[in-house]
Amino acid sequence: MVNALQSKLPDVGTTIFTVMSKMAQDYGAINLSQGFPDFEPDPALLARVNHHLGGGKNQYPPMTGIPVLREAIATKLQTQSQVSVNAETDITVTSGATEAIFCAIHCCVHSGDEVIVFDPAYDSYEPAVALAGGNTIHIPLGLPDYGIDWAALEQAINKRTKLIIINSPHNPTGSILRADDLDRLAALIKNHDCLVLSDEVYEHIIFDDETHQSVLSHPGLSQRSFAVFSFGKTYHATGWKIGYCVAPAALSAEFRKVHQFNAFTTVTPMQWALADFMASHPQNYTDLPQFYQQKRDLFRELIMPSRFKLLRSAGTYFQLADYSAISDLPDQEFASWMTQKKGIAVIPLSPFYQQAPDTRIVRFCFAKQDVTLREAAQLICQI
Repeated sequence: MVNALQSKLPDVGTTIFTVMSKMAQDYGAINLSQGFPDFEPDPALLARVNHHLGGGKNQYPPMTGIPVLREAIATKLQTQSQVSVNAETDITVTSGATEAIFCAIHCCVHSGDEVIVFDPAYDSYEPAVALAGGNTIHIPLGLPDYGIDWAALEQAINKRTKLIIINSPHNPTGSILRADDLDRLAALIKNHDCLVLSDEVYEHIIFDDETHQSVLSHPGLSQRSFAVFSFGKTYHATGWKIGYCVAPAALSAEFRKVHQFNAFTTVTPMQWALADFMASHPQNYTDLPQFYQQKRDLFRELIMPSRFKLLRSAGTYFQLADYSAISDLPDQEFASWMTQKKGIAVIPLSPFYQQAPDTRIVRFCFAKQDVTLREAAQLICQI
């Protein structure tokens, strides 16, 4: 008789994104919960996918990603941020940013190591740490701007700290890290033997003439950091699940040991299509801040007459809103009520915390067609 399976993740249930998207489908609600566009990628990109599907690019590519795509990434980093990396040794194409995050955590975290995250933290971080045998240390971001509590971070760092995970632009809050934030982080860890995992998947979705600050551009962080990016977020193709990790050669070598026995490689024709599109449409990602700022500004304008209080969205395609003038329900109950009774699916913030504060805040996704945003806003303003 086989013994009952003992869960390695006993406290983990179905992700809130899956729960709310299914609820939206079940109740016919407009889905402003899970972060994906309701519009298609550029037709020129899709044409290149079709070209390579019919052109014999359907077998295993190199484990680290096809060379032409890694070269295109290196060129982009040089052009965009004056960051010089070796495409052969420093860049690994992955099956989504979540896989890259998992591999980065597992290549460096051992049993008993501590990993610091900032709550509300994206929900894939802690399970990956737990599976690696590590312990997650949660530091709440400061309200109302969701900034890092530097005194709390300094107190938390110790000889067991192996990794600090940062995320900018930040999901789910939309806050960003600025140059002085990276300076403070570098100064704090200068004399500690710990690494940084920087989740930068929303790098191009940043507003109000702010500039994305990457660990790759910081002299005190670049040689001790994994930086993770997402093609899905940049090219409106979240279902492709293609991302990449940039790290110094020594870190990348360990990263690739995990990657090769996890996903091993990433879908071939999409890699070729992305490489072609990056070469033929280099302006695409540079237009992204304006594209999404227009949607942010439209959505904020449309729901301004509502009883929701809007928080600042400095990046990502998410808008936080305080609903305390509407209801005293806890956020998960409120999100269910919104979806089932009011026809709008949203994401509650409490699942992203170890200990959620007593706030009444939910997250809307505005990566939608304008007609969708207008339809949703009409319903929101009636609440």
